[in-house]
Amino acid sequence: MKNTNSQQLFEKAKQYFPGGVNSPVRAFRSVGGTPIFLEKGKGSHVWDADGNEYIDYCGSWGPLILGHANDKVLSAVAKTMQNGTSFGAPTKLENELAELIISNNRFLEKIRFVSSGTEAVMSAIRLARGFTGRNKILKFEGCYHGHSDSLLVKAGSGLVTFGNTSSAGVPESFVNETIVVSLNNKKALEEAFAQFDKQIACVIIEPIPANNGLLLQDKDYLQFLRDICTKHGTLLIFDEVISGFRIGFEGAAGYYDIKPDIVTYGKIIGGGFPVGAYGASKEIMANISPDGSVYQAGTLSGNPVAMSAGIAQLTECLKPNFYQELETKTQTLVKGLSEIKKDNFKVFSIGSIFWLAFTEKKFIKTAEEIDANSMSYFKTLFHHLLEKGIYLGPSGYEVGFVNEAHTAEDIQKTVEAFKKAML
Repeated sequence: MKNTNSQQLFEKAKQYFPGGVNSPVRAFRSVGGTPIFLEKGKGSHVWDADGNEYIDYCGSWGPLILGHANDKVLSAVAKTMQNGTSFGAPTKLENELAELIISNNRFLEKIRFVSSGTEAVMSAIRLARGFTGRNKILKFEGCYHGHSDSLLVKAGSGLVTFGNTSSAGVPESFVNETIVVSLNNKKALEEAFAQFDKQIACVIIEPIPANNGLLLQDKDYLQFLRDICTKHGTLLIFDEVISGFRIGFEGAAGYYDIKPDIVTYGKIIGGGFPVGAYGASKEIMANISPDGSVYQAGTLSGNPVAMSAGIAQLTECLKPNFYQELETKTQTLVKGLSEIKKDNFKVFSIGSIFWLAFTEKKFIKTAEEIDANSMSYFKTLFHHLLEKGIYLGPSGYEVGFVNEAHTAEDIQKTVEAFKKAML
């Protein structure tokens, strides 16, 4: 595979950016080699700086549920841009996207647009603290919620612990307000609430954990979270930056029919542009400035270009059978890959999300159950697939996404490429 141009671009990028990238996973440290620099995407395919073509299952890490450069999204964006790209003032497009979301989501009454998933989660945490008057938060090992200080915390050695920072630059005082427990462990939750009674403002979880493998939880466990939070006056936050509008229009909350107190979104609602949002009941959202005392603001919040892209994309997601057809397509891919006779190779999936794992386990529900040594198999597979025109996210801990633009031919070619790569 030609990669001369990507190599040259990467060497130049290292002069400007830490590690030569603007987000760490792009540096290919997990898989080795030189990052490929992408130049073009259309439908289910992308092309790199050397002209290599790939069937893409990264989809910009999830936002492109319609595929790259969707004609309806591009048309909406072009029309909006003719009138200006940013005002820092209200526009009717914010109303239109909010109405589209709220009128089709029974778990929301009001929302606030921000510019990223990290910002949405950060704001939701502040809202939970402001609403409850409590300071501590509880998160789960294996769930990622962006790079804000309070959430860059990993588990300690005990069943219920204050975590350890997973990044330099995070003060110990921040870490001491974050409790970290293992997923799928009811005893740990009960002990945490007993130990920190009336101190926990919120429990935050990816209801479909998809940032560290695909750690599918049982509905029974998620309902347990709902019940224990209600019992203790703690808010339950569903971080649906990935699962929102991906598993269904109502995301995981709708899929499991469990009502969180606050929901965070990102990715798909921007149609390929930087957007995030958080939402809740009118009562909870009344605490947000200027109505309430919880401050949150943003120059580019509700950006008209991003709003128009979101409206175009989510309108398509509301088409009859959109999600059923996407899941059927995904299951065709999963079935094809699952038939490959390779020791310990498994494919886990839900909706249009899938994850490749090299494991003897039938299910993986916690981060601790992922064998770090298995990532060496993914590293080898990743490069074989690149050579055969298949692009996945460059880490074995990352999930893949099937989008509307993927064709039956794409899926057939992908299965054949996997078979050859794993000989």
